[in-house]
Amino acid sequence: MEERLEQAELDALWLPGDPIASAERLAAAAAQPGWSELVRAELETQRARALGMQGRFAEAEALLDSLEPAAGRLEVRVLLERGRLRSAEGRYEEAVEVLQEALRAARRDGEVALAVETGAVLAESDAAHAEQWIDEALSDLSGTDDPRTLRWGVVLHELRGWSRFTDGDAAAALVSFEDALSFAEEVGTPDQRFAAQWAVARCLRELGRAEEAMPLQRRLAAERPDEPAVREELEQLEAILGPNASEDTPTIES
Repeated sequence: MEERLEQAELDALWLPGDPIASAERLAAAAAQPGWSELVRAELETQRARALGMQGRFAEAEALLDSLEPAAGRLEVRVLLERGRLRSAEGRYEEAVEVLQEALRAARRDGEVALAVETGAVLAESDAAHAEQWIDEALSDLSGTDDPRTLRWGVVLHELRGWSRFTDGDAAAALVSFEDALSFAEEVGTPDQRFAAQWAVARCLRELGRAEEAMPLQRRLAAERPDEPAVREELEQLEAILGPNASEDTPTIES
């Protein structure tokens, strides 16, 4: 019987963008024989997360309640998902309090990946202190060489980049997006690499560097011709550079 839920096993159960199917898959996995009670409980924390993504907050909270008292890794997961639920409900002060408890527990038990994940959720839930949480999460991340955990570097630098972009500091945002791209190229998924390249190009346009942004968006369009965000950016760039700028660009259909 497995005593620890491996991240690769968990990743395989999630269907991005489909919390309903994900919840069903997680429930079915938890019902399978052969898991330890700890692993089964960890799977249930993820089902609670999927329920929260559907807005089924009361069910998610009740499921987390059923897993307590919890200790060690399970305690971290329960606290993390409670914090995520409260944040999704707009109860940010409560979310931050619970997430800080999760972060302390993760660091106490040497759960680097969960500590970094919690830091990322804190940055999203506590916008006023986002830079602090990102800095702390990157510090935690420096203590591992696990490629799957290092993917959080993409997320953290992108969070910082979009925060700076929203604040009107596109130059600083570009630095963060380039850092995200560096992580993505080294350890990221294809989706992370694509998103990081798009963010860099978007920021270049914001900085008035449309000539540099255009070839980046062209490459992305060649890779994923039906991606709406890329099509929109190409239209914006064509408006700036003129119709001849897109001669070698895949056709943009309205």
